[in-house]
Amino acid sequence: HFMQKEIYEQPVVVAQTLTSYLRPLEEQVALPDMDFDLKAIERVAIVACGTASYVGMIGKYWFERFARVPVEVDVASEFRYREAPLRKGDLAIFISQSGETADTLAALRYAKGEGVHTLSVVNVPTSTIARESETVLQTLAGPEIGVASTKAFTCQLMVLASLAVAAGKARGELSDEDETSLVHGLVEIPRLMAAALTSEPQIEKLARDISKSKDVLYLGRGTSYPLALEGALKLKEISYIHAEGYAAGELKHGPIALIDENMPVVVIAPFDRVFEKTVSNMQEVAARGGKIILMTDAKGAA
Repeated sequence: HFMQKEIYEQPVVVAQTLTSYLRPLEEQVALPDMDFDLKAIERVAIVACGTASYVGMIGKYWFERFARVPVEVDVASEFRYREAPLRKGDLAIFISQSGETADTLAALRYAKGEGVHTLSVVNVPTSTIARESETVLQTLAGPEIGVASTKAFTCQLMVLASLAVAAGKARGELSDEDETSLVHGLVEIPRLMAAALTSEPQIEKLARDISKSKDVLYLGRGTSYPLALEGALKLKEISYIHAEGYAAGELKHGPIALIDENMPVVVIAPFDRVFEKTVSNMQEVAARGGKIILMTDAKGAA
């Protein structure tokens, strides 16, 4: 089916997208010419719908950490009606696979009316959102036929990561060594994706167990929190199983009451600076008898 086909296309299309925004040999970001100076941007608004809004939430972490720029993320259907105060010279980023999402397009037009710089991350360069944006950064994901976004999601993440690193470099928040390290990490992603896809037999076995569940909880911290939201959305969208994504630190503020031996809890915890904190939340789940599915890397598994 198309969704499976598109999942397996990810290493290739992510590599293609990264090639447009990086110089791998020099290990530098190389964005196309833009009509505004990233160094002068004091605030960023990211607007999108559904899966693309979770891309924006992850992008917020990257922009604030690497470029030290405050970022607001809005669902387009809310942004267009809440009359957000925008200042001339700010940057508004609009993310849409098709480039035709009605709420996102309306939000773009509102932002243009407020006099801010507009940048769209779209898969279709001839789309309305692309045509009406000041700057376009295209994702080279190719057509996405599957209902649930897969390769568009990961390609959008690559574009925002490249943009966040470029902003950090332009603003003097990242050194040449920082840029080299981050770009090297991005270049490695297609290879790591291909390696992750070899775990399909194990995932298929887990899926059979989860398919018997009525509810599933996803937990993550940092950039893994929006991934938890996205994981829960995918499960709802594809299997019609009720699922919720939570920030792992919020577990004790209510959701823990739902956990019992019948509820699978998917914990997204790569071995990063908040890994130990997430593990402590995982132990709380274990104490309640929850069925834990840990998604981590080799260091985290050790």
